[in-house]
Amino acid sequence: MTARRSTSRRLSAAAAVCSATLLLAACGGGGGSLGGDDEVAAGPVKIGLLVPQSGVYKSLGDDMKAGFEVYLEQHDNMLGGREVEVVLADEGETADSGKSAADKLVKQDGVLAVTGVVSSAVLNGVVDLFESEGVPLVGSNASPTTLTDAEYIWRTSYVNDEPGKALGAYAAEQEDGPVYLLAADYQAGLDETTGFKETFEPAGGEIADEVYTPFPDTSNFQPFLSNLQSSGAGAVFTFYAGGAAVEFVKQYDQFGLAGEITHYSAGFLTEGSVLDGQGDSALGTLTAMNYSADLDNEVNEAFVADYQEKTGMLPTTYAAASYDAAAVLDKAIEASGDDLSSESLNAAIGEVGEIDSPRGTWEFNDNGTPIQMWYLREVQEVDGELRNVVVEELGTLGD
Repeated sequence: MTARRSTSRRLSAAAAVCSATLLLAACGGGGGSLGGDDEVAAGPVKIGLLVPQSGVYKSLGDDMKAGFEVYLEQHDNMLGGREVEVVLADEGETADSGKSAADKLVKQDGVLAVTGVVSSAVLNGVVDLFESEGVPLVGSNASPTTLTDAEYIWRTSYVNDEPGKALGAYAAEQEDGPVYLLAADYQAGLDETTGFKETFEPAGGEIADEVYTPFPDTSNFQPFLSNLQSSGAGAVFTFYAGGAAVEFVKQYDQFGLAGEITHYSAGFLTEGSVLDGQGDSALGTLTAMNYSADLDNEVNEAFVADYQEKTGMLPTTYAAASYDAAAVLDKAIEASGDDLSSESLNAAIGEVGEIDSPRGTWEFNDNGTPIQMWYLREVQEVDGELRNVVVEELGTLGD
């Protein structure tokens, strides 16, 4: 059992209400606060924000950066009563670029903690760095199923197999015939279908076939869609994201399957800017996700309004998880008090308890990932705009 797991969870922390100025510095920018194992004296605390600022995942990085900044702006640019200096680092699009940026944040910039990370390959590659240096990483997207026993890695997003898990039992109840599985052939695709099968088959569901498309090389999905059509399945569960999600959804519609074969998917398929690229082809697609911009709660109402004012767009699950990473750090820095250091902060993160989030209230489980509600969403047109509209709750995962 890790030290993290042995701690209790019920230290309360008041929200910080102060005024100060956010200092947003490029990676490598100087700052006056200390990080690592040193106790942090008066002055701003440095938080590393490790997100893609280049490459294919830049849009996700932009969402995460904006979500983190919205939280700071709502709290007078303070976390735990301390002025914050955000040190921005470019994760890039490879494991090597992400590891290099993380190494600089921890060893040269001396940050108190790091948040962000889009790629699961990057996250797997930096675990040893954060564990050996004793610096907490409050991850806000990447979450491979293989990461199970790290002491300094926390994730405010989900575990990769959870969207599939959330949908499996629901699909089994809705479908009379077999369901076809179709996903990109890499770790995330395998995680998603494994999660789906884990709840679908015990609920009585039958798998028609399970097919993985070469990643990232597949842009023509017609042969795979032809096989799906001839399988006799009445529904399909898929996993695609980014540009592949746009192409898949458009070709699914062009092939005549939209409206004919019920399309279930992990929420990444229609999340964020890809939905605009898919257009009306996405209408009726059913997805599972831990967040939707139309969730009816007070925190989300303020988050959506401020995020739209800042970016002109609706927030995504990536932005919400980054917003929540700031909330976690806020409570943990406050709880650390005058003994603030990376070590004390990591211990305090394990004690933050419930987080009032745009997605609803959640808290960390013993593995450092959220216990949270999952939602069934349907792509609908609302006031002339395509939205992922919450249809119903799918239940809580993570406990």
